[in-house]
Order: sequence, then C-alpha cells, then structure tokens
Amino acid sequence: MHSPCVARCGLNADDYCMGCFRHIDEIVIWSQASDEQKKQICDKLADRKKQFSGDGNSQTLSRAKWLEAEKRIKR
Repeated sequence: MHSPCVARCGLNADDYCMGCFRHIDEIVIWSQASDEQKKQICDKLADRKKQFSGDGNSQTLSRAKWLEAEKRIKR
C-alpha cells in the first residue's frame, strides 16, 4: 500500500500532519505497519480532512518530533 504522504508536511497543535492528516505516530510506524494497519490508518483520513479543514500547517515535521514519537511508540 502506498503512503498517503503528499510531501506537504506540517503538524498542527495535536501533531496531525495537515498534508496527509496522519498523526505523527502513524507516520513513524508506516514503514513497519502491516497492510491491515495501513488500511485502518487510511480509513480515518477522509474524516480527519473534514475535521481539520481550514487549519494550516503551523509547524514542521522536525527530527525532534520524529524522535519523540519513536520513543513513545517503542514503550
């Protein structure tokens, strides 16, 4: 399954990417996720897009945010 990334990364205050609408945790695990997990993530994206309409990219997906998410996921 292809990544929903649209190369317009920017996190909102709740760490959702305003480009693809995945949470940073979902972005970090994507390459190791099963097809079923990827499908579950993708199934949520349309609703999130509606929920976040009008929000802009207020932050960037920084290396620090990525490392923080990796630590949280590996617990």
